[in-house]
Amino acid sequence: MSDLPLRSQLAVALGRTASKMSRLAGRGDGSVIGGKIGLKLDPDLLTRLAADRKLVLVSATNGKTTTTRLIASAMSGLGEVATNAFGANMPTGHVSALAAAPDARYGVLECDEKYVPLVLKETGANVVLLMNLSRDQMDRAGEIWQLAGKWRKALEGVDTHVVANCDDPLVTWGASAAKRVTWVAVGQHWKEDSWCCPECGGPLDRDGSHWACRQCPFARPKPDWILHGDRVTAPGGHTYGLDLQLPGRANRSNGAMALAVVSLFGVPPEQALPLLGKVASVAGRYTTVQFQGRDIRLLLAKNPAGWLEAFDVLEPAPGPVALSINAQGPDGRDTSWLWDVDYRVLKGRPVWATGERRLDLAARLEAAEVDFRVVDDIEQAVMAVPPGKLDVIANYTAFQDIRTRYGRAL
Repeated sequence: MSDLPLRSQLAVALGRTASKMSRLAGRGDGSVIGGKIGLKLDPDLLTRLAADRKLVLVSATNGKTTTTRLIASAMSGLGEVATNAFGANMPTGHVSALAAAPDARYGVLECDEKYVPLVLKETGANVVLLMNLSRDQMDRAGEIWQLAGKWRKALEGVDTHVVANCDDPLVTWGASAAKRVTWVAVGQHWKEDSWCCPECGGPLDRDGSHWACRQCPFARPKPDWILHGDRVTAPGGHTYGLDLQLPGRANRSNGAMALAVVSLFGVPPEQALPLLGKVASVAGRYTTVQFQGRDIRLLLAKNPAGWLEAFDVLEPAPGPVALSINAQGPDGRDTSWLWDVDYRVLKGRPVWATGERRLDLAARLEAAEVDFRVVDDIEQAVMAVPPGKLDVIANYTAFQDIRTRYGRAL
């Protein structure tokens, strides 16, 4: 940090002070306001803080925060790792994360899909991980084809090594402009946003895990790493078991991607796997908290693809479920995406609907012929459940509200 120009050192110091004051005031972890002040004082601060570090950028519609946490854990044996562990995934959060770990040679930064070109340009990241793309916050981020095109343009001609999910056609198209790509086959469970070829617009044919365009040569590349069930096959053919505390197929996919990334830094699967297995919760996701005899588990789902993965880890029916939906700025104002979620999987369970947009959710559940009850507050749902387990699925700000209410242990 002493190598920074005086102006940059002042920007870092004032940013840290602002972050600390924000935390003391109970306004969050301070990573956004600290980075905002730092960049205001020195617009080149992110570039300066990234210099001489080995950096990974992690981007996707779903799974960014969890996979960032997994990669950082797997790389911890190399030394201190700078990371934005709580999801502040725009340049302000990146500045705060790097400033908080001035001596860390390595950095693992979750990056909002929209900001990948900018952050890659400013940091010159060594590795970029691209995992999945599906519709999310359309009022803010725009069409995912546009995002994939921006990724593609940003990766043309740069020396960054890309690790990408070859089962997602949009991700494959965006990543294929890079000079070096490691392809990982981890599946694509939500396919509703990728039935057309991003190269020519023609229809995509799917045969098992393989996909190809009918009208042009664009097709699924041969994977280097392959996830099958709870096992991962590495380049060379050796297969490893994934023993994770984090539940569900989505997290097995996240774990396989993490293995591929850390291998580029010389961390073999034998060393990485025990470190991945230590991660039990990520920024409150999947943690269970006890409240008046209830075991409440909070699951984050922000878009149709995320809801599909949340359904995958629910307690077996007839386990009760509470659903909470807001539509604030971080969530996206438009809730029409609720109609893309197949809520019929909740039939046969006690279901409660709450959150600021509970009536939107209620209309969707009614159309799906799911029995439910609308409540004004999450605690009404919690107290309506007999002592025992309750899964709560919430989108971003609803998740944070519930997490705050029941304690930061979530």
